[in-house]
Amino acid sequence: MTISRGTPEKKGAHDVGGARRREIMTWMRAQAAPVRGGELARRFRVSRQCLVQDVAILRAAGEEILATPRGYQLPKANARAHRAVLACRHAPERTEEELQTLVDYGVKVLDVIVEHPLYGELRGSLMLGSRADVQDFLKQVRSSKATLLSSLTRGVHLHTVEASRPGAISRAKAELRRRGILLR
Repeated sequence: MTISRGTPEKKGAHDVGGARRREIMTWMRAQAAPVRGGELARRFRVSRQCLVQDVAILRAAGEEILATPRGYQLPKANARAHRAVLACRHAPERTEEELQTLVDYGVKVLDVIVEHPLYGELRGSLMLGSRADVQDFLKQVRSSKATLLSSLTRGVHLHTVEASRPGAISRAKAELRRRGILLR
C-alpha cells in the first residue's frame, strides 16, 4: 500500500515541521546575538541538515534570516541608523585594516558584495560591529581556508555599512580614502 500526498501521515509530518519553524522564528526574534546552526539544531532536536532545510523554507516564505560568520540572526531594524554603500579595493592582506578602521569609527559592516560576471551580484552577510567581531571573522577565514569574495574581482567590493551617528560614516570614509582603500 502506498501513501499518496495529502494523507494524514504526510499532513501530520508537515504540521510538525511547520510548528517547529514557527517556534524557530519566535525564538530567533528573542535573541540579541547570532546563534550557530548546531546550537539551533540541538535546541529544536533536529539534525543540522534538517535545520538548514527549515531555514531555506522560512526564507522561501519571506522570512529574512541572515547567515553570518557567527551564526544565524534576524536583522534588527534601527530607524535611527544611517546607511551607506562603500566601494573599496585592496589586497586580501588589508582586510583586517579595512574592517578595523570601519568598526573603530563606530560603523557596523553589514555585508560584502561583489559583481560576478556569470552570477551577477554575490552578497555575503558579515554583521561586524566591533574589533572582536572582526577578529572572529578573520579567525574563521583562516581556519576555513576560504577565499574572500573580493578575490573574484581583483579586490573590488562593496560594503553596506550602518552607524547610529550621522558623522561616523563620513569620518570612516575619509580615513579609508586616506589609506587608499576607498574607491569613491
